[in-house]
Amino acid sequence: MQTAPDAGLVDLAQDLNDDLVEMRRAIHREPEIGLNLPLTQNKITEALTGLGMEISLGESCSSVVADLDSGKPGPTILLRGDMDALPMQEDYVSDYKSIHEGAMHACGHDSHVSMLLGAAKLLANQKSEFNGKIRFMFQPGEEGYHGAKYMIEEGVLDGVDKAFAIHIISNMPSGVIFSRGGPLMASADRFEIDVRGSGGHASMPHSAVDPIPAAAATITGLHTMVGRAIDANQPAVVTVAHLKAGSTNNVIPENAWMEGTIRTFDENVRSQVHANLHQVAAGTASAHACTCTSEVIPGYPVTINHVAEAAFTGEIARSLLGPESFVEMPNGVMGAEDFSYVLQNVPGAMAFLGGAPDDVPLDKAAPNHSNYMRINEDAMHRGTALYAGWAIARQ
Repeated sequence: MQTAPDAGLVDLAQDLNDDLVEMRRAIHREPEIGLNLPLTQNKITEALTGLGMEISLGESCSSVVADLDSGKPGPTILLRGDMDALPMQEDYVSDYKSIHEGAMHACGHDSHVSMLLGAAKLLANQKSEFNGKIRFMFQPGEEGYHGAKYMIEEGVLDGVDKAFAIHIISNMPSGVIFSRGGPLMASADRFEIDVRGSGGHASMPHSAVDPIPAAAATITGLHTMVGRAIDANQPAVVTVAHLKAGSTNNVIPENAWMEGTIRTFDENVRSQVHANLHQVAAGTASAHACTCTSEVIPGYPVTINHVAEAAFTGEIARSLLGPESFVEMPNGVMGAEDFSYVLQNVPGAMAFLGGAPDDVPLDKAAPNHSNYMRINEDAMHRGTALYAGWAIARQ
């Protein structure tokens, strides 16, 4: 660390609070899903105009990359904020409730964009405080669309030396920073299994091959498999979350189909679970005189914070926000993030920012991905200060 950032950054960020809230609500009101987010992209480019940055737009997705050059030799520090919403209906009523049916900022990405724009404004006035460049990565398609991967393919990490990201969590204590070195978030893979028998009349199961008992046994076998085949010291989750079979009460269907998720913190365990899933599916189907096909669709890899960068994040958080403002997490969480692709290529870290509303008990706060999810907007200026402080000090 070159020098600790001036604690006055928090006051400067606090002065921007009205702007942060206004931007966050504007994005929240018009959520967009996936890789094509033209409304959000336009809001970002307008906010960056006039700050003296080199701005480029993505070709394969509606990303925004903005470089702030100090004019002095030094490293390139990347700060990332994701932009996309979730395909779900918002049920919490507010003046800025989503106007788009079936789309909602239920994971806080609206606040990520707002906090990062705030940091861009702060840092544009702090060029004397850092060397090299700061790159602002506004990324679409985090919610399952691999947006970071597209941006990496288009060169967002070219020349980058360190990278940092913040994710707000709506049921963690407001304004507190949480992180850890090593695995922070899990890998996330989707699987599909199609069990096939032969259909018939439900009153005469002996004349059919019923795939439903085979599917039921497969589900039990998959959930049992983790505890019996994976080292108990290596966390792993297999969940069947979607099951389809049959059309009415008196027909044995030809097939039963299921899908679910696999979460792990270790790539070797991840591979082992994949192999075991195929084995359980095939063996269980065969034991019930059925056949099956099984497929694992790879998702995000494990999000692994570099130990030194996670420790550095704690130092900066305590320095800027106070000694009680950083909590080192004992374990990672089973959610997944495509910032994992960035951390596979560049040393860096991700941190969580608590954003629980202050008008409900912490254990009653709606979690991320809830149709009632909301945040304490007073926490956002602390995220802006941390973004800016991290970039200034990580020289």
